[in-house]
Amino acid sequence: MTKRKRYTSEFKAKVALEAIREELTTAELAKKYDIHPTMITGWKKAAIENMAAAFDGKMTAAPSVSDRELEKLHAKIGQLVVERDFLASASSLILGTGGKKR
Repeated sequence: MTKRKRYTSEFKAKVALEAIREELTTAELAKKYDIHPTMITGWKKAAIENMAAAFDGKMTAAPSVSDRELEKLHAKIGQLVVERDFLASASSLILGTGGKKR
């Protein structure tokens, strides 16, 4: 059984742009990049459909997390891990089964 290949968005954009330019046929592009022509057609269609979003002016950027917020989140994770471990050991003492109900 073969695994599916995963393509990066940069690769898809590159191939879709070449398909939009129509310097090579879809079959030629498929042979060049060793992918199925149907994938190229789908990527080209998606690129054309989403092209208008680049000019909306309402570009949604990923929310940036400051170093300070990141430190707070890491501290919270550490606190939760300590609490979880404490509760797991306490429940094993109370139940006597390693934390599992009988």
